[in-house]
Amino acid sequence: MKNTTDNPSQQFYIPQELLQELGKMKNTLVIGIPKERNRGEKRVALTPESVEILTSYGHHVYVESGAGLGINYSDNHYSEAGAEIVATPAEVFQADLIVKILPLLPEEALLMRPRSSVFSFVPLRQMSAETYQVLMNKRITALAYDFLKDEKLMYQPIMSAMAEIEGYASISIASDLLSNNHGGKGILLGGVAGVSPTEVVIIGAGNAGTNAARAALALGASVKVFDNNIQRLRQIQRTLGVSLFTSNFHPNVLRNAFQSADVVIGALHNDHPQHRYVIAEGLIETMKKGALIIDLRMNQGGCFETTCCLSAADPEVFEQHGVLHFCKPFISNYVARTASMAFSNLLIPVLTEIGDLGSLKAMIQYNPGLKQGVYLYSGKPVNDYISNHFNLRSNNIDIYLTAF
Repeated sequence: MKNTTDNPSQQFYIPQELLQELGKMKNTLVIGIPKERNRGEKRVALTPESVEILTSYGHHVYVESGAGLGINYSDNHYSEAGAEIVATPAEVFQADLIVKILPLLPEEALLMRPRSSVFSFVPLRQMSAETYQVLMNKRITALAYDFLKDEKLMYQPIMSAMAEIEGYASISIASDLLSNNHGGKGILLGGVAGVSPTEVVIIGAGNAGTNAARAALALGASVKVFDNNIQRLRQIQRTLGVSLFTSNFHPNVLRNAFQSADVVIGALHNDHPQHRYVIAEGLIETMKKGALIIDLRMNQGGCFETTCCLSAADPEVFEQHGVLHFCKPFISNYVARTASMAFSNLLIPVLTEIGDLGSLKAMIQYNPGLKQGVYLYSGKPVNDYISNHFNLRSNNIDIYLTAF
């Protein structure tokens, strides 16, 4: 009896029309990676390893010369990965899709092609109204990593990864600043036999707070975590064990913790941007002289009354009430290569899927988590939080998805 599988026509039952339609969906992306021009920014959106994956899919990647120097990647690393190195920002901003770390500067926004797209973080204190208006005029589609969620809308993958890195990094920074090298008290962040352990207070039991607590406990510090969400406190207790002290914001307990703390780390999760809570200046006045505050939420407005009103022109490290304040935004820049690699790992699946679906519009329609990250669609404001900051009205993105 003849084996029917020998006949190629009997092996596959996919209509020719469907094959043609699938072929139309594939699309080659032209991606631009500009150099970050904001002071102190070392991270890069895509590492050479990620670029190699994109080029192997057939996508074109333009990298501005020197873009990777902050994380010790030369132009050669990128060119060997298949990228084309361009000498000027004018060239890289002609790409269809720009992937950055920080928001566009006004002069960068002016270089973008009309109706192109840009991905970046959007800390409002670093984004200008001028940039926003240029993007609207050029009908740019803009996505903020700050609001990007997974497909089930359960968590924010990029923000969670950055919070994890910054939580760990905050303990390394605290250890350094407490040493004599930087005028600190000259104490070891941890504990040794016969010496009382350093006391670390963490405000916020989210991802950043959990990893800061884990790192501090590993060094032998005494750690206290405060949060206004009892579920997060239960979770961090289950994760890190009973040796961890947890409490809600009980005034007397919080005051006693601040009075004895050597380090206070602000990592309070911002559940409701319209109702943001901060630690009062009166509590900071009770802290020991030479103590240290590290604010991990500068991009969301700050966790403390002494840090929440700062502008970009204010110093990022200063002393107030005898307490050293460390208020640099994005402290993942202290481990910029690790941050860039983690960031790239999360961004690559998004970019390859956009190519597979044929366009960013198709991806926005298909992926509800990506849709959450869009704040401008074809120049139209579609995110209330960002639009309100610029005193503009926004609409539901679904209105424009059917029109453009």
